[in-house]
Amino acid sequence: AALRKAVAGKTAQDAVIIFLPAQAACLNAPLCTIPGMRLEFLLKAGCPVLPLHVLHPREVALDIGPRPDETAVVMSFGMLLTGEDVTLASYQESLLELCRQAFETHPALPLHLAYALILGFKRHGRNNVVVDGKDDKEMGFDTIFAAAIALSRVIKSETARERVGIVLPPGLGGLIANVAVLLAGKIPVNLNFTAGRAAIEFAMKASGLDRLVTADPVVRKMQTFPWPPTRQLILVERLLPRMKTKIGLWLALSKLLPASLLAALLGVPRHGGDREALLLFTSGSSGNPKGVVLTHRNIMANVIQFGSRLGLKSDDAILGSLPLFHSFGCTVTLWYPVIAGVDLVTYPSPLETKRLAELVEKHSVSVMLATPTFLRGWLRGVPRESLTSLKMVVTGAEKLPATVAEAFEARFGKRVYEGYGLTETSPVSNVNLPDPVPLAEEGHAWLPAHRPGSVGQLLPGLAVRITEPEGGRRLSVHQSGMIWFKGANVFHGYHNDPKRTADVKDEDGWFRTGDIGRLDLDGFLYIEGRLSRFSKIGGEMVPHETVEEAIIKAMGLENESARKIAVVGVPDPEKGEALILISAMTGGPENQEILDLRYRLLEKGLPPLWIPKKMIRVSDIPILSSGKLDVQSCEKLARGEV
Repeated sequence: AALRKAVAGKTAQDAVIIFLPAQAACLNAPLCTIPGMRLEFLLKAGCPVLPLHVLHPREVALDIGPRPDETAVVMSFGMLLTGEDVTLASYQESLLELCRQAFETHPALPLHLAYALILGFKRHGRNNVVVDGKDDKEMGFDTIFAAAIALSRVIKSETARERVGIVLPPGLGGLIANVAVLLAGKIPVNLNFTAGRAAIEFAMKASGLDRLVTADPVVRKMQTFPWPPTRQLILVERLLPRMKTKIGLWLALSKLLPASLLAALLGVPRHGGDREALLLFTSGSSGNPKGVVLTHRNIMANVIQFGSRLGLKSDDAILGSLPLFHSFGCTVTLWYPVIAGVDLVTYPSPLETKRLAELVEKHSVSVMLATPTFLRGWLRGVPRESLTSLKMVVTGAEKLPATVAEAFEARFGKRVYEGYGLTETSPVSNVNLPDPVPLAEEGHAWLPAHRPGSVGQLLPGLAVRITEPEGGRRLSVHQSGMIWFKGANVFHGYHNDPKRTADVKDEDGWFRTGDIGRLDLDGFLYIEGRLSRFSKIGGEMVPHETVEEAIIKAMGLENESARKIAVVGVPDPEKGEALILISAMTGGPENQEILDLRYRLLEKGLPPLWIPKKMIRVSDIPILSSGKLDVQSCEKLARGEV
């Protein structure tokens, strides 16, 4: 009341009131330096509010470009908020849009990805290395660059097609092949070799591939892969040893020539913009997989966004074991380390946790990327001291169960930070991070960077909108609804599929994620489930993942190293849908077990509608190669189609 009275007195005199926030301990490139509760209080002053976002270019600068002036700022003013629009939710939504607009001015966004990689290799070539954990081979960025140039000349002479397929796991070969394809002026297509034969053949045909970069051991191991004739295979482990002289020549030239001259010599343009840089195929939960077209601008945006928040130094190292056909593995463990100048330690499988732990300990890895499913495998047989060097353990691709996060932290003393993203957002949109260290001075503000249960705050340059899931009516960003994103990292569209593109992108560039969620007072995003992972039962939307979490606790499965249960919906004539529990646990008769479970869940306070009606026992829960639950296979099991 006192604030309202004081403000009213000033505004009656046509005064403009400027609120200057205190110094704050916060993340790099924050959206706002005023804590949410304090900001909400200020907005109740009862006067019109003009949102102002201030972006410091130095906080989102890349090492490969010139360092911005320390005093440079980009100030963006929004539309005046009046009357009922003066709310924290409206203010946050406005700031996020202003941040997006300011981010669009970043000088690195127009760069061609290959040109950015050249700049990265030139700048970090002597200082950073990649370790291939398969055989402990270590190679400097400068030698990797030279090998990629030499291989790119072969690729360029082999095919006139615009895209080249790559079938390789994480490792030196996978990195060199991807960089080589880009330097050849082509578009890399990392094929999901764990997908079914029909899905792989569809992706190869849709991409127009006539060459695949791979290796002999991969060909021998993957007997069921639809390999083309041998003449269409570019086998890196055969070619590279025979090219030592050329690699040596390119190594010398790459050190002598400036980046601009090297790029001209290789035919790499400076700018890539909205041209296609990568083609990634989703796992295809129904029908054929979707080809997600990511532009040079998309990839550059996400490298800037992710890098500005992680803030890693040249002596840090990332563990890269996620498959390269997975968008997280692609952006964060291929392009980001080279451009940012961070060591990369690779291993071809995220499942061999004992070997991964050895690599973390031996090479003092700072950041580990995983999915919750893969993280479960670390809970048995891995010594606590092996992970001492880790500063961050970041998970994505699926919801992080609290039980998994708690068990991992209890075992290793390392907090797990949940992130979020989609292939269509290149992929990272949100991430939790370690909280900033409070400032020593009194009177400063402190803004958290981590909030359990959320997927973190939005990365710089990404705007959000919440709508009704079915009707599409705009909602407050604090209300639960369909999440929409807009930003430089949002994909161009689906390959040769304008209908599917129009289904998820509107004419203004807003992308419908398919996920349900909301923001809180400090801008943390809470994902309440994939729309496809909700069941409408008796008119109520029931989230499968919440039910799964309750069942895990009721059955005491918190410390299991592998996923043991899954919940899916099937049609039901009475309630619209019914929940089915898929279980990999041994036990007595299924009817009795589901009845016992029902009583336990009711005691825990779970609504009766949320409790599965039936249990189906299986040997293993179907899991995709990315670590996500294979929902399509689970639904087939529930319907009795398997």
